[in-house]
Amino acid sequence: MEKIGLFIEFKDEEIKPAAFGMITGARKEGRDLCALVVNRNPAECKTALGEYGVDRIIGITAAAGDWHPDLWADALVQAMAAFGIQTLLGVASPQGRDILPRVAAQLDAPLLMDCLEVDLETHVARTTRYSGKTVAAVRLTGAHRIYGVRANAVPAVPSPSEPSVETFTPAEAELPEMTVLETTPGRGEAVDLAEADVILSGGRGMKNGENFKILFDCARTMNAAVGASRVAVDEGWVPYAMQVGQTGTKVNPKVYIACGISGSIQHFAGMKSSDIIIAINPDPNAAIISKSDYYAVMDLFEVIPRLTKRLEEDRR
Repeated sequence: MEKIGLFIEFKDEEIKPAAFGMITGARKEGRDLCALVVNRNPAECKTALGEYGVDRIIGITAAAGDWHPDLWADALVQAMAAFGIQTLLGVASPQGRDILPRVAAQLDAPLLMDCLEVDLETHVARTTRYSGKTVAAVRLTGAHRIYGVRANAVPAVPSPSEPSVETFTPAEAELPEMTVLETTPGRGEAVDLAEADVILSGGRGMKNGENFKILFDCARTMNAAVGASRVAVDEGWVPYAMQVGQTGTKVNPKVYIACGISGSIQHFAGMKSSDIIIAINPDPNAAIISKSDYYAVMDLFEVIPRLTKRLEEDRR
């Protein structure tokens, strides 16, 4: 039985929802799905992971505390060897982008990030290329294969199981040259940008950083995340972590609301796979208008506050 490793991420002591879609995409009869959790109690994950068909949960004790990408990667590599895992999947999140390449480097294995779909039988995965203009099918060859799956690329579908729970303590690794001094949380949004079902993004039309407050206010009413175009980031209005696009985060939400964004090719490459795209822009000739499913040729400073008010009234 082929063993598939699944690197599970957490936020606020909870499994990130994107992990369940990744599990769904990997699930198939004849596979042994091994959820790899680092420095967490694997027994506490049994109910959540078992709901989506994981066969076993392996709790790995890494030498580092909360986070050290080199030591965590080394622990994952040792666990893969101990349990006979040749294929590893993780979410193409900031943490995934930090650790999966390190695992691939240690194993001298091929790595493909930002996968929209992975066929684990043929070892072929699909990912976007050329600013999202095309979708490439890439076959990975070698003793090991590492995939970073785009969050929300595969809808999570429950398939209850009764996973076994095991633990693994890797051999002590050499002290890495890099030392993690401190990890600092971001702005504290409740929803991660890469994993959000709904995203409101602001561009040049926001005019300044203070005006992003209206997007955050609106996002809270619908449990959404807030993103931005590169212009807004380059102007220093918002941090880079909020950037959506070819050189930022590639997102796959159910609804993407572009506010005051012109719709450059680079920005569109990062959000074109959204199920529904809604644009709010006073310019009827803006490129984003032709790429949207719905649009409002209006001033966002009129639309967003009214939308927020309506959503707040509906929640009462």
